This record gives sequence, C-alpha cells and structure tokens, in this order.
Amino acid sequence: MSNKNLTDLAKVGTSTWLDDLSRDRLTTSGLQLLIEDLNVVGVTTNPAIFHTAMTAGDAYDEQLSTLTDGEAVEAVYTMAIDDVRDACDVFAPVHAASDGADGRVSIEVDPRYAADEEKTVVQAAELWKRVGRPNAMIKIPATDEGLPAITRTLAEGISVNVTLIFSVDRYRQVVEAYLAGLEQAQKNGHDLSSIHSVASFFVSRVDAEIDKRLDTIGSDEALALRGLAGVANARLAYSEFENTFSSENPRWAALAEAGANVQRPLWASTGVKNPDYAQTLYVTELAGPNTVNTMPEKTLQATAESQLDDIRDNLSGTGEAAGLTMAALTEAGIDLNDVFELLEREGVDKFVASWNELLEAIEAKIAAIRN
Repeated sequence: MSNKNLTDLAKVGTSTWLDDLSRDRLTTSGLQLLIEDLNVVGVTTNPAIFHTAMTAGDAYDEQLSTLTDGEAVEAVYTMAIDDVRDACDVFAPVHAASDGADGRVSIEVDPRYAADEEKTVVQAAELWKRVGRPNAMIKIPATDEGLPAITRTLAEGISVNVTLIFSVDRYRQVVEAYLAGLEQAQKNGHDLSSIHSVASFFVSRVDAEIDKRLDTIGSDEALALRGLAGVANARLAYSEFENTFSSENPRWAALAEAGANVQRPLWASTGVKNPDYAQTLYVTELAGPNTVNTMPEKTLQATAESQLDDIRDNLSGTGEAAGLTMAALTEAGIDLNDVFELLEREGVDKFVASWNELLEAIEAKIAAIRN
C-alpha cells in the first residue's frame, strides 16, 4: 500500500526520487518495494553514492573478477552502467505512465571533467549510448565549462540532469542552457517531447554554510535567520522557473508548442545537516507543482513516518517573501556570492575526492584478484 504522506506529496506536484543506488537494492527487489510502498519514481546517483555501494560488502566482486584486464575507471563505469540500466528497467512502467517525466535514473560524467567542456560532451554521449535506455539521464555539473556542454548534449536529444546548482544566478544560466539546447535539438531534427531535464538545486549545504557564518556574526538579527536561507534560496529559484516556463514567455511558448517539456527544479541535498531541524524541512517547505525531491533514504523514511497532516503547495507565489529573506541575510553581513562560489568549488572537489577514493579501492581489488 502506498504511503499517504508521499502520495499527498505527489498530488501537490512533487515527485519523490531516491538519492541512492546499489547492486543490493536491485538484486533483493528493494528498489521495487520502494516504488510500491513509498512512491519512489526515480533515482539519482553521484560518485559518492557509487563509492559507498562498490566498496562496502562483496556485491560487485564477482563482476569485478571479469573486469581485471582494463583500468579501474572502466571497471567502475561498466559496473555503474549495469546498475543504472537495470534500475531503468525496474522504472520502465513508471516512465511510461508519466509520459517520460519520471522513472528516471541518473548517471554522472566523470567529476574530473567539471572544467573540461569537450570531455564532458564526449562522455555524456558515450554514457547515454552505453546505458541504452530512454529513461536514463546524464548528470552534468553547472560549472562555467559545464553550461555549454549541457546545451550541446541536449542538442543531441539526450536527457540531462544538471547538478551542483547553488545560486539563483547560476540557475538562470542553467535555464538558458536548457532553452538553447532545445532550440538546437529542434534544428537537428530531434523530437523535443522525448527530451527531459531537471535542474538540481542544492539546499541543505546552503543552510550549513550560511548558518556557520551567522553564528560567527552572532547578533540577534543574524541568529534569527538561521535555517532560513536554504528554503528561501530554493523558492527564489522556483520563482524564476514560474516566470520562464510560462505561456507568457514567447521563447518558451514556441518550444512548448513544438512539444518541449519544462525543466523541473529538483531539490537535492535534502537531508538536514543540523539535527535541530525537522528531518522533513526540505521536503514539506519545498513541495509544489512541477518539482522533484531526491531524498537520501533517511529523509525518505522520515517523510513516510512523520505526522504530516497538511502537505500543500509551499512554492507558488513565494518569490517575493524569499527575496526579503535573502536581502536580510545580506544586511546581516552574509556575502552570498562568496557562499555560492565556495559551495560550487567544494561540491566539485567532494565528488572528485569520492571518485578518486573509489578508483583507488577498485584498483586495489583488481590487483588482489590478479595476484
């Protein structure tokens, strides 16, 4: 039986995706049970998720023993692609029932390519071809070099999950990259209705960094703003979404007439990092039409088990109030541009570190098998 809270969330317009994937979830039918019981309709992955999956236990050892002739990076991608392909097959009915919006499984380009447009474009196309499923999504970070790569990848008819977005300014650039990609895809003869995209806007990391700075400032005004930045920042982005993907926007209206889909905001990093905050803070406060919330399992379970009697649209029309909150943070002494630039750098660095640790672990396993 489906969970009431997550069913209500879907009725409001927020799709629940799981921010996790492993071989064990696939072989034990655990993923299928999450679909049936907790309304999970998609999956996101990243280098940290595959690091945890592939270095814990022995679920990948049998396959790895057949992949010892090549480099560790190829072994990792072979195993990850198999997982993503299998997960895509599990979600195929969801994908069909949602006209392609949900039932999506994301796989990320090598995080070491975050500053290399050409390598990102080439690998995005390769991953799309190797997974070979229409409900896959290729994750590309919203770095300066990633933005043109996003446009070029979309132009080839490939669905893209744009990741590591922290600021509204960067989000505007992501939307521009999406629209430009659709326009090029149309010129290239692709069916726009088959192209889907989400813009992954990170939430809890914003609060974690800004709260730390507010504590340092220490004034009553500053301390009163703790825990407000993440939601307000996301709501400002949603206001941009409302304005852009509107029939009153001629550019979007022309694309929509040709069958294009909106690029849904996806709330990422939705597990709270401050234990004083409700575990469902970034779920209930960011519920609204045409959105996705990708949750770590702990947040998913908390959402399912909490007493949430009034899940409603908390996004539509909230831009003005959110802007006042962000202005108050600036007045309190928070350099928002510095925060967002730091978080983007740290985001890329953390994924690269997890990726390198994974490659080192797989290299060690391969060496042990060879010996």
